[in-house]
Amino acid sequence: MKPSTRRRLFRGSLYVILVVAVAALLFVADWKAIKFNFLDLEVAREQFPSIITTAAKNTVIYTVIAFVGGLILGLILALMKLAPIGPYRWIATAYIELFRGLPALLVIFGMAFAVPLAFSWRPPGGAVSAGLIGLILVSGAYIAETIRAGIQAVPPGQTEAARSLGMAPAWTMVSVVLPQAFRIITPPLTNELVIIIKDTSLLFIAGMAMGDKDLTTFARDMSSQTANSTPLIVAGLMYLVITLPLTQLVAKLERHQNRGR
Repeated sequence: MKPSTRRRLFRGSLYVILVVAVAALLFVADWKAIKFNFLDLEVAREQFPSIITTAAKNTVIYTVIAFVGGLILGLILALMKLAPIGPYRWIATAYIELFRGLPALLVIFGMAFAVPLAFSWRPPGGAVSAGLIGLILVSGAYIAETIRAGIQAVPPGQTEAARSLGMAPAWTMVSVVLPQAFRIITPPLTNELVIIIKDTSLLFIAGMAMGDKDLTTFARDMSSQTANSTPLIVAGLMYLVITLPLTQLVAKLERHQNRGR
């Protein structure tokens, strides 16, 4: 048997196995129970329009705040890690390793409850703001490493050329290195944005009033009230509506960069 024939038979058998597995799953599924527990249209209708006007809106707001805050913090940390002064590098490295190693849920819980108790301090906005600070602290650590990698990916000749023209080191970084670095790291930064969108679901640990609820908290509470899991499915679809365009944007940016190379 020719190798090409064997390959075709092998691929064909994989397709058959997939079709059989899907058909078996569809056959054994209890569709009546699935419809009642996960696809109840009446329960789904009860969530609208609040799931959009409150939950989805809050999720987007929290994401923007956490991403912008993390981006500013990450830029500062990245520059500190690349600084020629040792203590700055040590502080930035220690911070990045610490907050990349801690679970985001634990950091949010600490900022929402442990820090206010220990220091008798609560940020404006209450527990949600404290939780957002925790999310910023974590996202800043990851974004810092992304920015640091982008800066180091800029060819050294760019810096040398700018310095030969008499540009100061700080102005060289701002006007020459950082613009090129951000073009390089746009796809991973967009990926980080998608991660933050999903991580806003962890803010539930801080406690939320009705008007502060994000998608996950809103769906969880509705699911408890209705004793039905349909709200969780609707919330999942809302997350997909927000995140899928961003993931497609990442793929498009990566293809564009690959063509550029």
